[in-house]
Amino acid sequence: MFVKKIGIDLGTCNSLIFVAGKGIVLQEPSVVAVSFADNKILAIGNKAKEMIGRTPEAIKVYRPLKDGVIAEYRIAEAMLRYFIRASCGRFSFFKPELIVGVPAGITSTERRAVVEAGISAGARSVYVAKEPVLAAIGAGIPINSCSGHMIIDIGGGTSEVAVISLGGVVTWHSVRTAGDKMDSAISDYIKKKYNLAIGEQTAEEIKIKIGTVLPEEKEQYIEIKGRDLISGLPRTIKISSNETCEALSEVMSEIIQSVKQVLRSTPPELSADIMDKGMIISGGGALLRNIDQLLAKNTGVPCFIAEDPLLCVVKGAGIVLENLELYKRSIMSKR
Repeated sequence: MFVKKIGIDLGTCNSLIFVAGKGIVLQEPSVVAVSFADNKILAIGNKAKEMIGRTPEAIKVYRPLKDGVIAEYRIAEAMLRYFIRASCGRFSFFKPELIVGVPAGITSTERRAVVEAGISAGARSVYVAKEPVLAAIGAGIPINSCSGHMIIDIGGGTSEVAVISLGGVVTWHSVRTAGDKMDSAISDYIKKKYNLAIGEQTAEEIKIKIGTVLPEEKEQYIEIKGRDLISGLPRTIKISSNETCEALSEVMSEIIQSVKQVLRSTPPELSADIMDKGMIISGGGALLRNIDQLLAKNTGVPCFIAEDPLLCVVKGAGIVLENLELYKRSIMSKR
């Protein structure tokens, strides 16, 4: 009765926490700042993100998750401990049960790292659930029905495409190409075209403010500052939304290929269902302008953006928490 149940969308860019009975209690970047001098964690979440690209030698900013899985184990564990304390309160006597969303393409070693990090961070037990299934539940898709549903979850580290029927994943494909690769693509494009070096934060800001994946008649512009690679001095330039479209074309073609691959390996009966209902896009990538039109145009299948795409996985984890016994067997594995 007193055991707290917590759902975590442990993302490469952002982590979201859902507490049963309270809803979403925390939404922070998956970033940790560490001081080497006294081997101490200085900041986690928003405060740490503000330090990216601005730290002296004695401080390093880590993103402990890469491509949706744990890359820096000890730092990920410290981050999880912080999230658990923030959602349970510092003086909670009962260890919580965790449900953590993980990419569908995760290896058994990567899955074990998530479970062990959760237990070390203070959880009583840790369940892992596939993110496409959680995203589908959070997007309001009736996953237990016998018809096929297709979900495209574009996060920070991975893009996952899955066809779900009768509570399970029928066919799926995962590519480690998503939000982070989009930021790098914008950064590289500006470097090549304008000889200007920009930081991670600036590339992300361009993507969020004017990013589009189809050329637009009415272009939008943003002014950005960076370092001139020839003179080494600071310089300001203007970037248009159609230039972001050009920069993102390769990343988008990889995502489109993975969608086509899943459609090709989908059983005919389920293909007919998907054609009727369309594909649903969730995750931060769904916020890119015109992404639904681009996918529909390239696959011939109707495409829709989920309501609150950023929150789909954590909302799905929340629904699973409220009905733990119902979902325990069908979508989760406990280690």
